[in-house]
Amino acid sequence: MTLHKDAGRDCTRAWDAMPWVLRGDAPAAQDEWLKSHLAGCPACRQEFAQQERLRRALSLPTDLPVDAEAGLARLMARIDESEARPPVARRFASGWVVRGLVAAVLVQAIGIGVLGMKLRGEESPAPAYRTLSQPEAPVLPGSLRVVPQSAMKVAEWNKLLQDLHLRVTGGPNDVGAYTLVPDDGKAASKETLERLRATQGIRFAEPVSGAP
Repeated sequence: MTLHKDAGRDCTRAWDAMPWVLRGDAPAAQDEWLKSHLAGCPACRQEFAQQERLRRALSLPTDLPVDAEAGLARLMARIDESEARPPVARRFASGWVVRGLVAAVLVQAIGIGVLGMKLRGEESPAPAYRTLSQPEAPVLPGSLRVVPQSAMKVAEWNKLLQDLHLRVTGGPNDVGAYTLVPDDGKAASKETLERLRATQGIRFAEPVSGAP
């Protein structure tokens, strides 16, 4: 038995008197004093009850038949009964949690994919790359040199070319300029040039005066 650190002298005296009182060997005065102390001390009262249970257990006859197998069977039955249901509930709960997380990940992945496709569709016109050994295509008469802003969307650029009946024959060069010609192969009209210059997103639009 271990005393609490804050146990006073009365508690120490009570603990010393407990074995005598439990065996019935304590004087009447000591018995009355212990009862009075236990009435006001929960810690000593708990210790006294524990010692009393221990004394009763030790007083049981030792020749009682003990069926170990039956006791073990009852214990296992109680364990199975108390633990059978909670794991099932936990498995169902964890299953729903996993399904919810998988669904959330799939939704997020689809959203990211759609956003990526949208952003790619809104990028500026993709440059047409050429190798250093590849000669630049000759500039046709009546061609236009046009520089779109980098923030201009591909859809806006394509719609502008379609509305003005233009097509790209070269570019972009080092400054981001494209070479445009009318679909009919004729020289671009003054009206087409003015519309290009007035279009939001076009930084530069000039006719090509000669070969580059």
